[in-house]
Amino acid sequence: MFTGIITDIGTIVDLEQAGDLRARIGTAYDTSGIDMGASIASDGVCLTVVDLGPDWYDVQISAETVSKTNIAGWTAGKRVNLERALRVGDELGGHIVSGHVDGVAEVVAVADEGDSTRVTLRAPDDLARFIAPKGSVALNGTSLTVNEVDGADFGINFIPHTKEVTTWGEVAVGDRVNLEIDTLARYVARLAEMQGN
Repeated sequence: MFTGIITDIGTIVDLEQAGDLRARIGTAYDTSGIDMGASIASDGVCLTVVDLGPDWYDVQISAETVSKTNIAGWTAGKRVNLERALRVGDELGGHIVSGHVDGVAEVVAVADEGDSTRVTLRAPDDLARFIAPKGSVALNGTSLTVNEVDGADFGINFIPHTKEVTTWGEVAVGDRVNLEIDTLARYVARLAEMQGN
């Protein structure tokens, strides 16, 4: 489990297709404190550490995960949002995030509003019903509050701090973004479906 509070920006160092996709991610984390098999959310995707070095870790990524996320677009040099798994007693500053990406949203508009940036994204149709104004979503692993919803489109406002400590300062129209809907929203929708029967 994660909180959606990004604690490092990593860099894709290398990608190798050998059965599954293997990625080496450069990090500022103290890797001596990372165990083999640990989970690290990389752009919001919960990935398992399979090898470690002094300033990097390797992950193995299944074809299923590649097909459901924006990982197919990763290239060497790409920067990614990182978060280590939540430990008992850690502050829960965002919302509960599983690292199990539901789909990929597309950035359809970017506009500066004062020091902040307003970003409009388009969710896949089958996920749009789970997104509500003032609800939570995780986008590339970042816990965010939805401002407004118009069909499959929804708006997010990024304050300067978020743009500095995540990759959101580099956002552009056309970007494909990992989307994880709020678990609570999923259960509420499921309950409503069951009561409708």
